[in-house]
Amino acid sequence: MAPPIALPETFARAVAGLRSVTPRAEIVLEEVGAPQRLAPYAFALSGTVLRDEDEVATGRLILLHDPAGHEAWQGTLRLVTYVTAELEVDLAADPLLPGVGWTWLTDALEAHDAAYRAAGGTVTQTMSTRFGELAGPPAAGDIEIRASWTPLGVDLAAHLLAWCALLASTAGLPPPGVTSLPEHRPAGTA
Repeated sequence: MAPPIALPETFARAVAGLRSVTPRAEIVLEEVGAPQRLAPYAFALSGTVLRDEDEVATGRLILLHDPAGHEAWQGTLRLVTYVTAELEVDLAADPLLPGVGWTWLTDALEAHDAAYRAAGGTVTQTMSTRFGELAGPPAAGDIEIRASWTPLGVDLAAHLLAWCALLASTAGLPPPGVTSLPEHRPAGTA
């Protein structure tokens, strides 16, 4: 049996900060395997947003650490995310959606005082219509947010809280403490 490998203090503190966060009740976090070829050290979390026990958004947050630093990162730590959610077709077709999706990320980072630099990413909106053997539900839409940023500092709790806010926004959850009104249905409808 090989002796345990000592982790760099920067990486260990960053992981501890991520593990210290308790998300809002609708978000379930789980540690998952991290990609091993992107950096010498990596840690990953998956997140699932549940509404009425239905999965409405999912995501993955990966922490990368290269003690030698990385020019493109402008630092030694990098957070990488992928978030996706199904949307109503009219929302998925909105030409403003990509800009709004990117703002969900940057606003969440700012609201949680999660200082960062070198942010970049893409927001993709798709619409699908099923045919033939796959015919069934009406057209569906999706949003995918892929982004990365370099955190300033090693306490990453604020960054995870911001990422959870991104998941919640993507899933269409109201802000914490706000209750959604039930949909109004005309009399005589189910």
